[in-house]
Amino acid sequence: MILTVTPNPSLDRTVTLGSPLTRGAVQRVDSVTVEPGGKGINVARALTLAGVAAEAVLPAADTDPLLAALRAHGVPFTGVPITQPVRTNVAITESDGTTTKLNERGAEVDSDALSVLTSCVLDKARDATWVVLSGSLPPGIPDDWYAQVVRLLAPLGCRVAVDTSEAPLAALAAAFEVAAPDLIKPNAEELADLAGVPAAELEDAAARGDMSPVVSAAGVLVARGVGAVLATLGAAGAVLVDGNGAWLATPPPIIPRSTVGAGDASLAGYLRAAVAGADAPHRLQMAVAYGSAAAALPGSALPTPAQLDLDAVRTHPMKVSP
Repeated sequence: MILTVTPNPSLDRTVTLGSPLTRGAVQRVDSVTVEPGGKGINVARALTLAGVAAEAVLPAADTDPLLAALRAHGVPFTGVPITQPVRTNVAITESDGTTTKLNERGAEVDSDALSVLTSCVLDKARDATWVVLSGSLPPGIPDDWYAQVVRLLAPLGCRVAVDTSEAPLAALAAAFEVAAPDLIKPNAEELADLAGVPAAELEDAAARGDMSPVVSAAGVLVARGVGAVLATLGAAGAVLVDGNGAWLATPPPIIPRSTVGAGDASLAGYLRAAVAGADAPHRLQMAVAYGSAAAALPGSALPTPAQLDLDAVRTHPMKVSP
């Protein structure tokens, strides 16, 4: 079973435009979708669509519309009660796939609810193969909570993946000595921050097809104790670096429709392959197939296995600099 933890869940409202977004103008909307969201919830949704046992843990009141949406999608979940409604995030997607996100801060999680949430994660992790800690942290949860949970999970035997950014990611990195996860999934900007290199250096190199700076940056994190780094690079594909090597996977050509949830789909693909016993290159291949398929779908839709083009994803070994 894969347990996903989403401390700052949301209802994701995606507005699709038929023309470019123009600030200050009145524009007609082609379509609107509302889906249960939050990074860990998206991972659980994608895994559930693939028939992989997954459960989402999240803070939400029993009557919150988010829980009704999860039931409608058939996603198993455990909700930790809080008093405020979960946030609603808005994504505006243009005809070329350009996506503008407007994310609320989130509902406050008080100290009592946080204690219950932490205990719930640790209890359910005893039956999990992987625990996925994903997304931002809402008001009331300290920046180092992910680092605390990774450290507490270490004796339980499950593997731990973390996908976060900004202060929670920085706090996790500061604790790598005692709380290094088995997998992290940064984008180019996040990877640059972690490795202490300019983000433009990685982004420009990736745009030129030179992935060696990405591999080097990821190698810094592996040397600090992280089990593997899955660096997602948008249309350039993704790089996977672990203690045994490095690989690049390039995606098939697609017509992008929305990037909402594409990174979460990539992580779900990696985990789906991992629990099936796939080796590192095939985990990366599945991750890129999922991310590409998600980007080709409207709104925050997540792909089913039938929508993947796995054979079109090309995976190549990369040299890891000493």
